[in-house]
Amino acid sequence: MKDRVTPSDEAPALPGDTGTPLAVTDALGRVVAWSADAARLTGLGAGDAVGRPVADLLDTHPHWRTSGADEWRGTLGVRRPEGRRRRVRGRAYCLLRGAAEGPLWLLVQEPGTVSRAEQVSPTAEALADWVLTGSPVAVAVYDTGMRCVRQNEAMRRLTGVPDEERIGQGLSAAVTGADVGEWEARMRRVLDTGRAEEGFLLSGRTVRDPDHDRRFTVSASPLRDRAGHVVGVCATMIDSTEQYRARERLALLNEASTRVGSTLDVMRTGQELTDLVVPRLADFVCVDLVEALLTGEEPPPGPVHGVVLRRVAHRSVREGTPEAVVRVGEVDWYTANSAQARCLATGRSALYRTMREAISWIAEDPARLAKVKEYGIHSWMIVPVRARGTTLGVAMFLRSRRGEPFEAEDLSLAEELVARAAVCLDNARRFTREHMAALTLQRSLLPQRLPEQSAVHAAFRYLPGAPELGVGGDWFDVIPLSGARVALVVGDVVGHGLQASATMGRLRTAVRTLADVDLAPAELLTRLDDLVIRLATESETGAEGIAPGDTGATCLYAVYDPVAGHCCLARAGHPLPAAVWPDGTAELLELPGGPPLGLGGLPFESIDVELPAGSLLALYTDGLIESRQRDAATGVHRLLRELTGGSGSPDALCDRVSRALFPDHPADDAALLLARVQRLDVDRVATWDVPAEPEAVSVARARAVGQMREWGLETAGYVTELVVSELVTNAVRHGGTPIELRLIRDRSLICEVFDGSSTAPHLRRARVFDEGGRGLMLVAQLTQRWGTRQTPGGKLIWCEQPLP
Repeated sequence: MKDRVTPSDEAPALPGDTGTPLAVTDALGRVVAWSADAARLTGLGAGDAVGRPVADLLDTHPHWRTSGADEWRGTLGVRRPEGRRRRVRGRAYCLLRGAAEGPLWLLVQEPGTVSRAEQVSPTAEALADWVLTGSPVAVAVYDTGMRCVRQNEAMRRLTGVPDEERIGQGLSAAVTGADVGEWEARMRRVLDTGRAEEGFLLSGRTVRDPDHDRRFTVSASPLRDRAGHVVGVCATMIDSTEQYRARERLALLNEASTRVGSTLDVMRTGQELTDLVVPRLADFVCVDLVEALLTGEEPPPGPVHGVVLRRVAHRSVREGTPEAVVRVGEVDWYTANSAQARCLATGRSALYRTMREAISWIAEDPARLAKVKEYGIHSWMIVPVRARGTTLGVAMFLRSRRGEPFEAEDLSLAEELVARAAVCLDNARRFTREHMAALTLQRSLLPQRLPEQSAVHAAFRYLPGAPELGVGGDWFDVIPLSGARVALVVGDVVGHGLQASATMGRLRTAVRTLADVDLAPAELLTRLDDLVIRLATESETGAEGIAPGDTGATCLYAVYDPVAGHCCLARAGHPLPAAVWPDGTAELLELPGGPPLGLGGLPFESIDVELPAGSLLALYTDGLIESRQRDAATGVHRLLRELTGGSGSPDALCDRVSRALFPDHPADDAALLLARVQRLDVDRVATWDVPAEPEAVSVARARAVGQMREWGLETAGYVTELVVSELVTNAVRHGGTPIELRLIRDRSLICEVFDGSSTAPHLRRARVFDEGGRGLMLVAQLTQRWGTRQTPGGKLIWCEQPLP
């Protein structure tokens, strides 16, 4: 340090000035001349002072440079090398304001002492020194022109801008970015209002880290002189980038737990993941899964060695996702050396921060390379989609618009997000597998096509309910009966899922079995009710996972006779059927309600309705008329409206009703069965009364042979003659009066013998020397099928033989 001042270092004095010249500063506040008095006052020679900011030597803010006036008065803080401090009165004069390099300022010490009010305590001076040198909080002081006049060491380290480039400059000299203008406007508001602005989140880049966006928490407070006037702004800046990123990662993970996996649909779950992370983590994301996942099949455990995946979702910051090589739902092919193939084979993630790191595998795929060049993709993350030790696919994250590359923290976040989505995808796969199994079971239990018969022209529609509820237990059936009759059945099992489908299958089988016995509708429902009660008892005592009382159903059973034109119906807690008459009017058929199946102890009743030829019966389940949008009464009204005037085919009417009543996303299964009844022509039915005497057998046989000749069925006459002889003989010998013989020419030749006895015959094997007991055996051997059914006045024995 120099201990004497040369004449050339002396500061000039102003004429008539009573003060002691100390220094001359340039427009930036740097010392260009240092007087001997200044050296004695501060203990620093000119060699140590010239070129340094005057604020470092005389503790003051050079307000005279920015106030716009030509003169300034205030106090100067003097720092001695040995640590002593004092304050003196000072004045600054502007020199050469019009100079090209800016004005010069002369700083002088005025005579007199500083008042006690103007004194600064040693503690305050120490605090000021600590703020400017030792505080970890970055601080910068701006004048009223929003130019920086002072910054502390923490600010220099944070921004990487030295005083020479910062003093006299605006905020943009330290931070660049879109938020700088907003923050400067807030600082100006501090100058105008005198109120502080706190906690603003400033996003931008600094000289120290020009390649990455950083987040700063900034605050601004007004600086006031002793008169209370705002003379500047003190701004603090804290680098909160890591805290911001941690909050962002935590927010993404929290959102993932609620937004990803909201449904049990694989495609939807993949799309939810991509929607979540674009643009907050990546500019483009795609999810490709193995084919087995979409069909619910079990992928092989461990890594996947194939490179053919199906795109289930992608998302981009650009409209239309132009970066994608394939569309959603299409197959994506990867080369064996690609990052995706290695990720699938090893089950480990890969991070490529730059194009140079990824060029080895991207160059092998011309289509992807073209996309990379066109959209400026520069950073990649490849993450395997794994759950429960099984690789389900791969997720790829890209950056193109965002300048900074992916970092290790981004990869960790992506892995966590994909891991959470993978569990949801695997759950969706498992649900898909179970749902497909239940649908397969349900389809196998429902009729795929209706049987051929002449009584009705029928059509049906079946709409499964919402997948998340599982398959339902709705069913329908068309069952051919003896005598050209047909049974129409619609039922609904309580609940959803495999248990409901299995119960539905058992009930449908039971109905078909009981229908073969030719039980009346009310009697059939009684037997079915007993079966449901037994199923419920089994679930209470032995079936694991089935809650007591879960077994229950409703059912509607109808038998239509095309010869008589009558329909007998009974229901067990099921919605009323609708009828459309030949004139086009539609109405509900009033049937006794009957309890649902499974309650027991209550009777079922049936009614007999005459249906003119061309009438239409509509049987359905409650899912057709009830939904979240409407109640049952409204649904019935709409159904009748759609059926009114319905003269088209049952299939066309099914389409019409389906469009009007089936909701887009039904909560419950819905079944609809439409049957237009038909009458057999009178010339296809022959009926004779038979006297209860042995001689009547030959007469009945002759009439049957004559009718066969009239119908042109002479080749079947021998068998018919024998069958009629055996059945009429049994009725005469063992039955009661009256006795009636009827032949029906339908799709087969039907022979029926009615008698007034309710005793049913039984097939038995006659011994060698028995004189009788061979009649029914012969009938069973000569015809396709035979049977007996009870009627209100007795019994009826029937048999069928194919037409020649």
